[in-house]
Amino acid sequence: MEFDLSWLLIGVPLVFGLGWLASKLDARQWKREQRDAPRAYFKGLNLLLNEQQDKAIDAFIEAVQADPDTSELHFALGNLFRRRGEYERAVRVHQHLLSRGDLPKAERDRAQYALAQDFFKAGLFDRAESAYEALKGTAFDHDAALALLSLYERSREWAKAARISEQLEEAGTASFAGRIANYWCELALEAHAHQDETAARRWLDQARDRAPQSARAYVLLGQMLAHQGDQAGAQAIYGELLKANPDAFNLVARDYAQAAQAIGTTGQALALLEAQYRRHPSMALLQAIALLEPAPEAQRKRLAEHLRVEPALSAATQLLQQSQSRQQPLNEDEAQLVGTALQRAVRPLQRYRCAACGFESQHYFWQCPGCLSWDSYPPRHVEEL
Repeated sequence: MEFDLSWLLIGVPLVFGLGWLASKLDARQWKREQRDAPRAYFKGLNLLLNEQQDKAIDAFIEAVQADPDTSELHFALGNLFRRRGEYERAVRVHQHLLSRGDLPKAERDRAQYALAQDFFKAGLFDRAESAYEALKGTAFDHDAALALLSLYERSREWAKAARISEQLEEAGTASFAGRIANYWCELALEAHAHQDETAARRWLDQARDRAPQSARAYVLLGQMLAHQGDQAGAQAIYGELLKANPDAFNLVARDYAQAAQAIGTTGQALALLEAQYRRHPSMALLQAIALLEPAPEAQRKRLAEHLRVEPALSAATQLLQQSQSRQQPLNEDEAQLVGTALQRAVRPLQRYRCAACGFESQHYFWQCPGCLSWDSYPPRHVEEL
């Protein structure tokens, strides 16, 4: 049987034509999918910008289904779930990314960081800690360290927070001396709660050495010594605080005066307090001075002088109380000083406050300039609400 070459002439073009048609159909389908995926993505982005998060999630899910290999869509969807507080769904999205074997290392590290954020926001601190620690040596090393620092502060793991702070400081991020000193103060309080005064003292000494101008260690150590009955030691520590951080001395001025009374160094303490008051007048110093020199006439004179320098409401109140208790009315000068202090104190209260957003103004607005709400201002000043 002879082979008919005419069939070959017919068959070859036919096969070629069918192949060409199939390739065109596949290309058209691929283009349609590529066109639909960006369209769904941009639709989700538009909805997100319009704060329609529920519809945006649906659009991103549609985009992910159309193009499951695009990691950016997964990141967008996972981050949106996290912002919505749907942490379990965010975790699933980022874990799915990590399970992909074809994911580049940079994208894998990014997914690991996103997963750690999911755990952190969900309050799963143990899992978040492990996820952040897995990022050491990656491009997210620094961000992970800062996140771990925040995590340890929230979970009150002060020793770990101090260690991370020291690592960040060694890496040249910034000076963490003040924060480290506060962490050690927290450890001192924990030791004090367990009646381990030796450990508490050691932590406070370390804190003072680490951050000499940080006031907290001085305050805690002085209070601890006073509680133990060592008033002389407490007074000495408060004196060190005055040299290291004069402004912070206001926090312990009264304690300093009480310690001086207990050990009989009233004259020396009074001279120190008066000198500090002349440099930096404050009500805390004035009250400490009054504790050491309680003569009513001297107190009244000091309050009037303080009102000339600083028209504080607390000083005006004390002057009025003294006048009433001794049944001696204010003289013209004192009355004027008290009036000035009252005017200053009442000024912030003579404002209108928006009930919708809290925006305050001296003028009454029919439409709030803060939130643009209409008729949201009560027709009363803040002091009358």
